[in-house]
Amino acid sequence: MSSTFWLTNARLESGYETEQGVVTGTRTELVHLLIQDGTIAKIIPSSEIIHDGLPQKDAKQMLILPSFIEKHCHLDKTLLGDRWRAVTPVRSIFERLEIEKKTLPAVETPTLQRAEKLLDIYQRSGVTHVRTHVDIYPEMGLKNLETVKEALHTFEGKLSHEIVAFPQHGLFASKDLLREALRQGASFIGGVDPATVDGDIEASLQLMVELAVEGSAGIDLHLHDPDHLGVFTMKRLAQLTKEAGLQGKVSVSHAYALGDITLAQAEAMAEILADAGITIITSVPIDRKFPPVGLLDQKGVSVAVGCDNIFDVWSPFGNGDILERAGRLAEVSGWVDERALAKTLSYITGGKTPLNYQGEQVWPRVGDEASLVVVAASCSAEAVARRSKRIATMYQGEVVSGEL
Repeated sequence: MSSTFWLTNARLESGYETEQGVVTGTRTELVHLLIQDGTIAKIIPSSEIIHDGLPQKDAKQMLILPSFIEKHCHLDKTLLGDRWRAVTPVRSIFERLEIEKKTLPAVETPTLQRAEKLLDIYQRSGVTHVRTHVDIYPEMGLKNLETVKEALHTFEGKLSHEIVAFPQHGLFASKDLLREALRQGASFIGGVDPATVDGDIEASLQLMVELAVEGSAGIDLHLHDPDHLGVFTMKRLAQLTKEAGLQGKVSVSHAYALGDITLAQAEAMAEILADAGITIITSVPIDRKFPPVGLLDQKGVSVAVGCDNIFDVWSPFGNGDILERAGRLAEVSGWVDERALAKTLSYITGGKTPLNYQGEQVWPRVGDEASLVVVAASCSAEAVARRSKRIATMYQGEVVSGEL
């Protein structure tokens, strides 16, 4: 049974301040929120006195934002909790795959412990939903899936999740295991570079779609292939997505090719992706071009940000703070004004922002799920730009991290 209480003295954004038509800041108001049955049941001004005797948790005038979504992580790969190690440079993705295949089984700290450590970091940073990829390949079988499911079970009631059955080492050799993974809790079929890793774009994409349709699942394809090779792959995936009726259930992670082509070509691709209902997920790399997020968004493409590698065999970097990654997106993209910074928040909240582009208050509303994060910031723009401290995380009406 969910708790019923008042979240008092909560700061909500109420509109933009403007001067001669230019946004110069964000207005806020202090309110009391009644949290009941996992939802926001009532919103009243903080000047009103509460007489009902229900428990109260004081937000102390801190900002309230929608809780965050981590759209790209690998709970089975992180080395968090184990000894420090840097990454061995390689000349190809195949060398990296071989290093990973040898390293992970030999790590002393159990996968379960490492996965739970990363989930705890996510929770404290404001995340209440994760999409995790789980390696599926013949030598490992479904062991990683079983372990990740156990870690997620530990956080039951604290966050929601999606699992991608991820054929990191190639799709064809793992197709039967992938089918079984869908039966055992995965809800997405993954894939990696159909041209480079699988060596056959058409056969790889056809099998991905076949498995997704057969298992009533979605697709999340890791696509590192650059330039027109990557573009061709996405175009074909878009066609197959529409033919199979999978619109809205397909994502492409990384999609570096969209950052390699001209803006005119990217606009044309954005129209194709929007028409097929394909989501683009970026980790905002700083060592290569990545998809033009603003352009894609303007064209109606759903875009999300994920952290991806958090101290693993692929990268020694990453701290699991998705708000930090959103701040990086704004910084790299040159989004420095109030409205653009606030808009950046939408890429880590599933599209939710307190204010819409016109400055109208759209979140929270009575009846909304009470999944939110309390932040030491004056507004969304500051939270993104300054990567402001998270005070507490609430999931479906329960405080799951921090204190109020």
